Amino acid sequence: MIPADTVNLILETARVEDIVGDYLTLKRRGASYVACCPFHNEKTPSFYVTPSKGIFKCFGCGKAGSAVGFVMEVEHCSYYEALKLIAKRYNIEVREKEESAEDIAARQRTESLMIVSEFACRFFMDQLKSGEGRDIGYNYFKSRALEDETIEKFSLGWAPSGKRELVDAALKAGYKLEYLIEAGLAVQREDGSVVDKFRERVMFPIHSVSGRVVAFSGRTLHSDNPAKYVNSPETPIYTKSKNLLGIYFAKAGMARQNDCILVEGNVDMVMMHQLGITNVVASCGTSLTVEQIRLIRRHSPENVTIMYDGDSAGIHAALRGIGLILREGMNVKVVLLPEGEDPDSFARSHSRDQVLEFIGANSEDFISFKARLLSDEAGKDPLKRANLINDIADTIADIPDPVKRTVYVEDCANRFNIDSRLLFTRISRTRKEMQEEQRKERIREARWQENGLPLPPETPVSARVEEYAADSFPIENRILAPAEKELLGFILTHGRDALEFESDSDFYGESVPTVFEFIRGTLDEDGASFANTVYRRAYDAYMQLYDSGMDQDAIIRTMLDSSDRTLADVTAQLSTSRYQLTVKNFEKALTTTSSWLAAFVPRTLMRYGERRLQDRIDKIRASLPSMDTESQMEAMKELVKLQSIKTEIKKQYGKNL
Repeated sequence: MIPADTVNLILETARVEDIVGDYLTLKRRGASYVACCPFHNEKTPSFYVTPSKGIFKCFGCGKAGSAVGFVMEVEHCSYYEALKLIAKRYNIEVREKEESAEDIAARQRTESLMIVSEFACRFFMDQLKSGEGRDIGYNYFKSRALEDETIEKFSLGWAPSGKRELVDAALKAGYKLEYLIEAGLAVQREDGSVVDKFRERVMFPIHSVSGRVVAFSGRTLHSDNPAKYVNSPETPIYTKSKNLLGIYFAKAGMARQNDCILVEGNVDMVMMHQLGITNVVASCGTSLTVEQIRLIRRHSPENVTIMYDGDSAGIHAALRGIGLILREGMNVKVVLLPEGEDPDSFARSHSRDQVLEFIGANSEDFISFKARLLSDEAGKDPLKRANLINDIADTIADIPDPVKRTVYVEDCANRFNIDSRLLFTRISRTRKEMQEEQRKERIREARWQENGLPLPPETPVSARVEEYAADSFPIENRILAPAEKELLGFILTHGRDALEFESDSDFYGESVPTVFEFIRGTLDEDGASFANTVYRRAYDAYMQLYDSGMDQDAIIRTMLDSSDRTLADVTAQLSTSRYQLTVKNFEKALTTTSSWLAAFVPRTLMRYGERRLQDRIDKIRASLPSMDTESQMEAMKELVKLQSIKTEIKKQYGKNL
């Protein structure tokens, strides 16, 4: 481990413009430098380096951070490896030492979550071998034609029907209850009791790229259960949007084939592997995400084959995935199975060679796929036909490689018997519009930053990027998350700014608080703390640095350079991102920073209070069925009171909380 004083020396010495300049050609623009972003394809520079703040920010793809974060991203290395590279660049001697007790404790906590997840995996596997597990779970797997070798390979199992069977077994084996809860294996109820998260379900472990068990997906066998699958919540070791079911077993096949076959269902993936087609992965109970595509790209850099069900849902899922994959510079083909078939059933009724032959014969590029789907609907209607061609042209515009765009344009022109120049004109206009939007954003950013104001609402292009990044952090409470994120955004951008109201005495007498002091005081008075761990960690880190006397820029740099990379990522996102307001609110925003903050910080706090009330109301309602009559009466009284308070807040602050 690198000693703390050496780490501090590296961080103090490193200049972000030097580090980035070693990889990119930077051009000065005012007080900043610009370049084409190394993390996504672009011709017009949207990558900014700001030496005064020690940060970089791409307004095209959203990447942001400090010098350390840049090296981690571009070199694909760990935090300490990045520090070593920077130290070498500045000829700083690094003498590593043994980990401290705190370092060991933090690392061991993550390892403990892994270990308890692997214990749960063994527990579920053991349950499959006897009793109800064998009678129900094992027989289900056999009914789906899964062989014992496959069941063993993928560590499939059974979660028993008892409420605490896993919890009791883990406690008896010496595992701590806190790790069971934090790993998403157990749930603590409001009354303090703890029960198993998964009950009476066949279990599919989710492995990391390195093969460690990080989460689970449990399938019910009851047809009347609306929750067909229950998946692990996001935890410190598992983020749904960044994981793919089967990636550990598929990565070698993906590399050999230079192709990844993407399916939807858990059993679909397992059955394809059993058949001998080993470059197959499935999404973890989510729609396809950019992070998942990038995970595929690391092992299969060029091609993705989408193999979804042939029904309406499968078709729409395939259409959604095409644009995402193309924008990442990968080739995409689509295979739709015959109606009524899914990869599982098709694999069970065909041999490996037959399935591969079907894939080879029925793989369509996105032009053929869209044309076939939409041509019947368009028929001979000239307007619908024009809309179809324009839709395909706009999809081609997503492709970053100009040579590939040209090939697809020629294909589309020949297919629809139109002049390719018309398509090039449409695509050129579409791409220019995207670039123009990005250019306008940069101008607006620069203008607003000069005035020290929060940034205006997202344009469609940048909003599309933010859509993919929105859930990049584990969120435990989605009701409170937007308000917590907004409050943290105020703190990280204007925490030390004075919050001046028309009459300061209305709030703090003669003392004028800063934005952070006002927010902290309000939360402390209400006895509130952030419900979402990732935002709470950032809040606590800021508070500690604020109380130490650091100025705002120093606080942000320290958080960006933290070895806690989730904390650094949250800081980068919220301290440099375009501050999100609704259009309606933005139009009402005043022209100075102080008046703008005075208008919106209190409103956000009220919105947070209203969301906390709603969260409490939802929890009470959910627990009513399990209460006795007397408790239900008390709960109903509380509900009426909470609803009355919520209504009063709405009346006072309007509907746009």
